[in-house]
Amino acid sequence: MYALIKPLFFRTDPEDAHERMMRFIRTLPSVPGGLALVRAVYGAPALPVDIGGLRLRNPVGLAAGFDKNAEAIPALAALGFGFLEVGTLTRRPQPGNPRPRMFRYPALGAVVNRLGFNNVGVEEAARTLERVERPGIPIGINVGKNATTSLEDAPAEYAECIRILLPYGDYFTLNISSPNTQDLRKLHENDRLQALFDAVLPVMGGKKPLFLKLSPDAEPADLENAARMAADRGVGLICTNTTVDRTGLETLEKGGLSGAPLTRRSTETLKRVLAAVDGRVPVIGVGGIMSPADALEKMNAGAAAVQVYTGLIYRGPGFVRELVNALGKEDGWRKSSSRLM
Repeated sequence: MYALIKPLFFRTDPEDAHERMMRFIRTLPSVPGGLALVRAVYGAPALPVDIGGLRLRNPVGLAAGFDKNAEAIPALAALGFGFLEVGTLTRRPQPGNPRPRMFRYPALGAVVNRLGFNNVGVEEAARTLERVERPGIPIGINVGKNATTSLEDAPAEYAECIRILLPYGDYFTLNISSPNTQDLRKLHENDRLQALFDAVLPVMGGKKPLFLKLSPDAEPADLENAARMAADRGVGLICTNTTVDRTGLETLEKGGLSGAPLTRRSTETLKRVLAAVDGRVPVIGVGGIMSPADALEKMNAGAAAVQVYTGLIYRGPGFVRELVNALGKEDGWRKSSSRLM
């Protein structure tokens, strides 16, 4: 079915196509038998794993950015994901960067976005999350800073986001790695990251797991230092966000590059981070997973779980089941994955 509608979506602006798809997905719970049909057609088998105190139905999750405003949780869960991450959400609503701001490159299996944390804000998202029926899998909430918030004020803003959303998430992710908010990646630096943890961790109070999402473009020393700082505080890692590197791809639009061109870079970053934390906290692998082999490579490297986004756009809703089936057949990754927090 996706093979039939994909050409139609790919002939339209990527952001318009995504918004249309989201409108359709949001209506499914109100259609009698709609969610049951999706589960029957696309649902993935159970392949349980435990990471950081979370019980995942399987180790394939949806990355942040797809459901920015937490509006489509029941339908997305019906696709067979083991966990979902919504957001990125900011303290105040913001429209993001000017359009056009999403670009597909089918020949490369790539997407470029420079959305800029467009979202409804944490208060509206909290009202949505309060109403939603829980799908029986963990829901993570990814938070960031508003574009107009200074780096000095950012720690307090992250903390306030989490304070408001704490009742509704099963885990939380601090997004310091999007390339589309000016200077955001400076939060990888030692003093700024220390201030961020000092503000956020007391609000968390050890109640729920916390993750830090890292950039594939960070200097190796900053990356390893950030990973160790997180591990010292019991904070898990997500590797990686999109890249601004354009080596050999200089003609592409500016923004965060995802998909196949990111695969190798994100996996190399994952391995570097895994070596730095030495099994002390779980590390989730994301970035450039376009095939079962890509997911297996990250899991065999030691990832506790994986997340997908661009691969879902190109491969369709059956991609989740395909990945889970592949992981179920080749489960040597269970011995290498770091799942404890």
